[in-house]
Formats: sequence, structure tokens, C-alpha cells
Amino acid sequence: MRRALFLLILGGVAAAAPAFADPQTEALVWLQKMASAAQRLSYTGIFTYQSGGNSETSRITHLVDATGQQERLEVLDGSPREVISTSAEVKCYLPDDKVVIVEKREDYKAFPALLPPSVGRLGEHYQIRLGGTARIAGLDSQQVILKPKDALRYGHQLWADAGSGLIVKARTINERGETVELFFFNQLQISENIDPGSLKPGFDTEGEAWRVHNARALQSLTAGKEWQFKASLPGFRKSAGMIRQSTSGQEATHFVFSDGLASISVFIEPLAGEKAEEGSYAAGAVNVYKRIAGRHLVTVLGEVPLETLKRLGRGVEPRRK
Repeated sequence: MRRALFLLILGGVAAAAPAFADPQTEALVWLQKMASAAQRLSYTGIFTYQSGGNSETSRITHLVDATGQQERLEVLDGSPREVISTSAEVKCYLPDDKVVIVEKREDYKAFPALLPPSVGRLGEHYQIRLGGTARIAGLDSQQVILKPKDALRYGHQLWADAGSGLIVKARTINERGETVELFFFNQLQISENIDPGSLKPGFDTEGEAWRVHNARALQSLTAGKEWQFKASLPGFRKSAGMIRQSTSGQEATHFVFSDGLASISVFIEPLAGEKAEEGSYAAGAVNVYKRIAGRHLVTVLGEVPLETLKRLGRGVEPRRK
């Protein structure tokens, strides 16, 4: 009788178990919490970025109010640089060159706001599970591991503050299990009392010595329709197409492909008699592949394996008229 009663109770507990019984579902809940936290929280902190043998420390201040999101990123090492972003545009200040680059904000993503607004699609191309817990910047955190299901993308490990869900550490891992890049907070304060004045640039750009380069692009998914992509990458969708003007005055077609986490940019620009070199190289965590297609130079770059870039880039061809 007691055994029957025990089995009955056990069965009732199992029936009432939450949907979190699926490990990936629980991990996706954490990812969505991370994505939401980056959009709704105000915070200030200092974080370190590492890639290869290089290391860089930055101060970030992020404010969310009735007008939307505002952010100031100040690089504390080496040459001074600042990035000021709002819901409408991004301004990059380069004081050594006395240049301000202004660009319309489209899909601007930077640590700790690395995830798309909705993370549901990520499970199609990544195996997602919870990892261990750790203490980072004085905060208890939960790790989420994203392992790619194919060789087209890198793996990711993300740690979220257990209380708020904000990402406090992020590691990108290549196909050899090596760390491609690493972000982590050294200090972090989540607070609603962020002084709006702390988001103003630290440079006076009113003088004649400063130049403003307006990099705003003509945004359209139909831009560059004279080009076709013969090689498809499962999971990567064209999220943007635009016409850009470079600092030299040349117009270039720019496409962006994304799987929600990793992004690939494709630039197509005319060759104006100059000699262009084909090939590939790495610039920090970013791989770059270049080839000539007709009278144009095709440049494909992104934080994905080089073979992914070559596969996409070799399939870029002008449409026959």
C-alpha cells in the first residue's frame, strides 16, 4: 500500500514538472533573459576585450529612458576613441585623426548586447545548454553554452548575471577549440540613476580641425540587385543591403548576412584601375576573404571560419543582363 502511494505521488510530481525538463528550453529561457536585459537595463562598468595577444580595456555607460537607448563607449588603452550611440545613430570619435564618423544605427551590436531581440531561431543551428556557475565582477553568474551544429560558425560561451540576466562575460571559440575573442566585465554597476551628462563625448569637435565623415548608407534589401549569391549558407539570412560611400568617394554595395548571433558583411566595390589583391587574412577575431569578380572587388568578412567566407564569396557573381 505504501509503495503504491509512493508511486502515485511520484507520478503526480512528474506530471507537474515544468517545461524546463528540456535542457535546451531552460537554456533558451536564459538566453532570452540576456537579450532582454541588454535592452531594458541602465548600467555602467569597465570591461576587457582580448583577442590573440591583444588586450583592450573600455568604459561603457548605457542609459535607457523614455527616449530610448543611449550609450557611450570609451576606450581606455592606447589611442583614445569613443563611440556614442543612440536609438537613431552611431558616432565614432577618432581624436588622433580629428575625425567623427556618423552612421545611421541599424543592427548595432556590441558587448554586452550581443544577442538578437528574439533568440528562438538560435536553436536551429546551435546546440544550447546550461553550463556551470561562476563569480564575475563580484556577481554570481550562469553560463550558457552554444555549440555549432555545423562547421559554418563558431561556438559561444556566455555568462549572465544571475539577478539581472545581463551578460557579464562572453567567449567565442573556433573550430579548433581555441578562444577567438573574450569579453568580461571587471566592474559593473546596474542602476537606474545614470547621469545623462556622462553620455556626452569627451572631445570638443567644434574646431575647424575636426572632419565629419557621414557614412550613412542608402538602406534597402533590394540594393545591389545586379548581384547574385550562388552559394547559400544554412541559417544565414540577408538582413541588410545598402549602398555606402567610402572616404575616397567610391560607392560600394554592402550586404549583411546573419544567423542571429554571427554576422557576415559582403562589400562589392568597382575597381578604378588600381591593382587589387585577392586572398585571405585575419584581423584580430575577424577573418577576411577577397576576390575579383569582373571589374569589382568582393570583400567578405566576419567572425566566422574562413571557409564560410570563401564559400559565400566564391558564389558572388554579377547577374547576366
